Amino acid sequence: QVQLVESGGGLVQTGGSLRLSCAAAGGTISSHGMGWFRQAPGKEREFVAAISRPGFNTGYADSVKGRFTISRENTKNAVYLQMNGLKPEDTAVYYCAATRRIFSRSRGEYDYWGQGTQVTVSS
Repeated sequence: QVQLVESGGGLVQTGGSLRLSCAAAGGTISSHGMGWFRQAPGKEREFVAAISRPGFNTGYADSVKGRFTISRENTKNAVYLQMNGLKPEDTAVYYCAATRRIFSRSRGEYDYWGQGTQVTVSS
C-alpha cells in the first residue's frame, strides 16, 4: 500500500555531505515508524537510523552516530537522512523503510521498502 522512493544519492568526496530524501505515496508516514538501511556490495543490509512514529525518538548505528541525522516531515509525507562527514566506508545503496511498529532497528520488522539510492564516497 505504501510506496517509498529515495532520492539524493550521488558521488561525494570524503568529508562531504549529502541529504537523502524518501517520499511516500499510497499512505501516510505519520502512521509508521521510519528507518534508513544501507547495503554495500557483498554485505548484508544493515541498520543506519530510525525515527519513531510520533517522531520524538531517534536511533543510530554506532558507525554513523554524530554524523548522520534522521528526520521526518509528516506534512510532506517524507523522511530525510542528513549525512555529514562522509567516509569511504559509508559507500552503499541506501534504502528507506516503513514499519507498522512505533520504532524499530531491525530489518525484519519493516513492512515497506524503497528501491534504494546509491551513495559513493571517494577518497
